[in-house]
Amino acid sequence: MTGASVALLARMVSTVLFASSALPMVIKAIRTRDLASYSPANLVLANVGNAVHCIYVVHLPPGPIWALHGFYVVTSALMLLWWLRFHHIRHGVEGKLA
Repeated sequence: MTGASVALLARMVSTVLFASSALPMVIKAIRTRDLASYSPANLVLANVGNAVHCIYVVHLPPGPIWALHGFYVVTSALMLLWWLRFHHIRHGVEGKLA
């Protein structure tokens, strides 16, 4: 196995590992709708960081990094949106959010 083959295999395996490490968090959020333990500042910063990182990723050739970054963009955005939605519902201001 060449060095390039090992590097490609490592990129693919790490992509699957990183993505699967976030799945329990997303599944729990979907099931329980309890995101009280998540910091809104962290969720916002993760989304801003993903937006900035997009500038870098789009200049790379398609590969595992695109899949991993796409997964992080989607999950980070969903977690922030769910935090906003469920936080207000749990605090009794459901009707105030339009």
